Formats: sequence, structure tokens, C-alpha cells
Amino acid sequence: MGFARLTYQPGVRKQDALWALLGHVSRLLARRADGCLLVDQRLMEPFTPEEQAYVIEQWLPRAAQEGGYRFGAVVVAHNVFARLATAMVVTAVRDLPMTYRYFEDEAEAVAWLLEQQRQCR
Repeated sequence: MGFARLTYQPGVRKQDALWALLGHVSRLLARRADGCLLVDQRLMEPFTPEEQAYVIEQWLPRAAQEGGYRFGAVVVAHNVFARLATAMVVTAVRDLPMTYRYFEDEAEAVAWLLEQQRQCR
């Protein structure tokens, strides 16, 4: 078992590097074929408008369709504006075949993802 993990670091993100990283995450999800991703946003700065648009319009639809992304456990950011930006993204993609859950505690996020894997087997 196990799952893919995306951990945001503090500070400003370089757009090209973020796009490349998200592409790698999509390919990892496709290779793993379980649709599960732990997203650790605890240290994340808010998405820029460009990042938000890319994630909503391009990355998440592609990750769901081509990567099989179905379950996202988000360990929420300490920064309230980052939390709001993430909530806006999730609301914008609510019609995609994905389920998101938010967690303050990483252990709870891990347990939830592992349960999703067990139920999908």
C-alpha cells in the first residue's frame, strides 16, 4: 500500500517548476493506479491567480482523466489565505469525479486515504 504525496514548501513558487511538478504527480498517479494523493499544504503560501487558474482549468481535470486522481487528503495550510485559495479550487472542480477531505492532522489524512484504497480494491 501507500500513496502519492505532494508536499508544498514555504515561499514563492516558480511557475514553470510547479507546472512540471504537477505533471510528474499526474504521471505518478497514473502509474500507481490507486487514485490517492496526500497533499500537505501546511507550509504553503496562497496560490497566485495564475496558479489557481492552471490547477482548476488544466491540472485537476487532466489528473482525474489521465492520472486516475480520485481521492485527495489535504493537510490544511497554516496560512488562512492559502486555505481559502484551496477551498476556491475545490469548489470550482466539484463536478470532477474526485473526493477531497481536509485534515488538520497528517495521521488522520493517511488513515482516510488508506481506507479509500481498501474500499476500492
